[in-house]
Amino acid sequence: MRSNRFAVMRGTALATGLLIALAGCGGDSDDKGGDSGGQTLKGVTIEVAAVWTGAEGAGFKKVLDAFSKKTGATTRLTPTGDNTATFLQTKIQGGAPPDVAMLPQQGVIAEFAKKGWIKELGPEVQAAAKQNFSKVWQDFGTADGKMYGLYFKAGNKSLVWYRTKAFQDAGVQPPADWAGFVKTVQTLSDAGSTPLAIAGGDGWTLTDWFENVYASQAGVEKYRQLSKHEIKWTDPSVKQALKTLAEIWSKPNYMAGGAAGANSLLMDKAVTDVFGSEPKAAMLSGADVVSANISETKSKVGTDALTFPFPKTGAKPPLVGAGDAAVMLKDNKGSQEFMKFLATPEAAAAWAKAGGYISPNKALDLSNYPDDVQRASAKAVIDAGDDFLFDMSDLYPAAFGGTKGAGEWKRLQDFLKNPSSVDATAAGLESDATKALKS
Repeated sequence: MRSNRFAVMRGTALATGLLIALAGCGGDSDDKGGDSGGQTLKGVTIEVAAVWTGAEGAGFKKVLDAFSKKTGATTRLTPTGDNTATFLQTKIQGGAPPDVAMLPQQGVIAEFAKKGWIKELGPEVQAAAKQNFSKVWQDFGTADGKMYGLYFKAGNKSLVWYRTKAFQDAGVQPPADWAGFVKTVQTLSDAGSTPLAIAGGDGWTLTDWFENVYASQAGVEKYRQLSKHEIKWTDPSVKQALKTLAEIWSKPNYMAGGAAGANSLLMDKAVTDVFGSEPKAAMLSGADVVSANISETKSKVGTDALTFPFPKTGAKPPLVGAGDAAVMLKDNKGSQEFMKFLATPEAAAAWAKAGGYISPNKALDLSNYPDDVQRASAKAVIDAGDDFLFDMSDLYPAAFGGTKGAGEWKRLQDFLKNPSSVDATAAGLESDATKALKS
C-alpha cells in the first residue's frame, strides 16, 4: 500500500463495478442528518482520493455514506491506482487536487508537507486525535512538529493465515517461533501439502516478510534505526534477516508454483490458492485485511480460516503494521468536517462491522468487529500502543519503499529468485535507499 500493503485486492472485477457506484455515492439531499446539527454540509461535495477498491472499497463506502447521512454532504471517491503519491502529484500540479486523500505511506506525509501540498489539521481534529489515538499514531501523522495526517485505518501485518483442514490433516499446530515454523512447513510438505502461497508478484508482501523477521531478530531499536536509515542496509543485521528468509525462500517445493510461480503470484490469487474451493497451499503471510477477501471464497474466517502471530525469530514476537492517513489537500469546511468525522469511533464502526478493517481509534468498542479473529487482531494493535512498529517500507520515500518494479520491492523479488545473493541484495538495497532519500 501503499501502496498500502494491507490493501490486498487491487483491480479485481468487483472493483470495476464498485468504482462506478462510488462515483456517485454520498448524501441524498432529502436525507435527514444525524445528531450533529442536521444537514450542515447540504450542497457541499467532497472529493476523497484513495487506493481502496474491491472489498476494501466497499468498506470505505460505508464510511462515506455514514458521513453523508450525518451532514448532508455529497462525497465522491476518486481511485488513485497503486501509486497514490504519483497520482496525487499529477492532480496537484494540474491544479485539480481532491479535497482529502488517504495516504498509505507515512513517508509521503513528510514529502508532501515539505512541498506544501497538504494542510495542517485544524485544532478540533487535533484535539480529537489526542483523545482517541495513542501518541504513536499522532506522531506518524506529524511532520516538522505539525500534524497533517489522521490515521483512519491500521493494520496488523504480523499474521499468518492458515487453512484449518490442512493443519488438521498434517497433524500440526500453529508454531510459536521461527524454528517451529520451519518444522511446520517441512511437515506440511512431507504430508503432501504445499505449505505456502507467497505473493511475490506484489513486492510489498515480501517487504512484510523481511520486516517481521527483522523486527524480532534485530530488535525494536535496530528496526527504528534502519527505518530512518541511521544504519545501512549492508549492516550485518540486515544480512542475517535475509539469511533467515532464505531458510524458507530457498525451497521451491515450499511455495505454490515454485520460485517462479511465487514471483508472479498476486495477493488476491494467493488468498484463493489457500482458501478457495481448490486449494493449492496451506497458509500465507498477510495482514488482517485478508479476512475480507477470504470471505469472498467459500471459507469462513474463524473456522475454516484461522491465524497465528508471525513466528518470532528473536526474544519477542514482532508487531509490525501500517496504516492509511487522511490528509487535506484543500482547507475548507467540508474537508475539516470530514476529518473530524474520521476521528470519531462512529466513523470507524461503519467499516469495522463490514470486516477487513482495523481502526487505531482506541475509543472504538471491539464488539464492532464481526468475529473473534478480527477482534483479536485489532486488540493486538491497540494494546501495542506506542510500541507499534510502522511498516518500514512505508517510512521511506515511495521511490524506495512503494514503487512497483523498483527499490525494495524489486530487490526482494530478485532475492526470492536467488536467495543465495545476500550480499548483493543488501548492497542493492543500500544503493536504492540512499538514492531515494537524496531525491
